[in-house]
Amino acid sequence: PGSIGPPLIGACAKVVDPSTFELQGENSDGLLIVKGAIVMKGYLNEPEKTKEVIRDGWYITGDIARMDKHGYIHICGRLSRFSKIAGEMVPHELVEREINNIIQPDSRILAVTGAPDADKGEHLVVFYTDSELLAPEQVVRKLRERKIPNLWIPKAENFIKIGELPMLGSGKLDL
Repeated sequence: PGSIGPPLIGACAKVVDPSTFELQGENSDGLLIVKGAIVMKGYLNEPEKTKEVIRDGWYITGDIARMDKHGYIHICGRLSRFSKIAGEMVPHELVEREINNIIQPDSRILAVTGAPDADKGEHLVVFYTDSELLAPEQVVRKLRERKIPNLWIPKAENFIKIGELPMLGSGKLDL
C-alpha cells in the first residue's frame, strides 16, 4: 500500500542522493533513477537536454522516492518541490499537507516554496490567499505541537499573503 510497486521487468531502479548520486539505504528518501530497455535514449537532436536527464545510462526521473526492503518504490514528491535546508531535503508537498491538516480549507489556499538563506542554504516560504483561515503564528505553533521535524516548520514572518495562487488550466499549481 502507498507504493507504485517494484520496477517493471527489464528495468532497474535505484534511489540515490540527489547531490552525490551515492546509493541510499533501504527506506531512505532520495532521487529515483531508472535504467533498462524501456528507458528512452535521449531527446532527439537535443544533446544538452539529454545530458541533463541521462547519466551513465540512468534516467533521472526528478522524483524523490524511497525503496522498501521488498523493492517497492514509494514516491515522496518531485525534486523541484524540495528545499535543501542545512543539508536536509525538505519536501514542500508534505509541509503543505501538514498545514492543510491544521487549517482544513475547502480549496487550495497555500503553496510552499524555498528561498535563499545565507545560513542554511534555503528557508521555507508559504504563500497564502485566505487570511481568515490562516494566522501564521498559530499555524507555526500547531506545527510544533505535531512534532514534525523543525526544518519543516516555516517561520511566521515567512508567510506571505497574495491575491491568488497561480494555477494551470489543469487545476494544478503553476510552479
